[in-house]
Amino acid sequence: MTDDDDIVKIMLEKIEKRYGSVPLVNRVLSERPDLFVPAVKYGTAVIEGKSSFDHKTRYLFAVAAATAMGSEHCIDVQLDHAIQAGATRDEVIEVMSIASMMAMTRSQSVAFRKFRDKFGDRDGS
Repeated sequence: MTDDDDIVKIMLEKIEKRYGSVPLVNRVLSERPDLFVPAVKYGTAVIEGKSSFDHKTRYLFAVAAATAMGSEHCIDVQLDHAIQAGATRDEVIEVMSIASMMAMTRSQSVAFRKFRDKFGDRDGS
């Protein structure tokens, strides 16, 4: 076993202890310590490191991003953390609604620009 393998093993154990399992993305990336180690360190720093926001708000941000991306597994994990950090039912509904609306308007924006490119504006331009 190399030093990298030892580091990966320790990180995977910490992830499993924290989340109850190791997410697929982490399992696959762990095959490449050069990618896995910095990715886990960055994710940990972003979600759990020094911040201007409290943990509940940060986890609500994560719920919003996971919602907008349509990532079911990330929603599950981040939603559990948000609830553990004190997020209420109403806060979660609101953040998911905002994120869903933003995701919808993003797809509309792209689609309607393509529509305009093919059909022009209503006034013919």
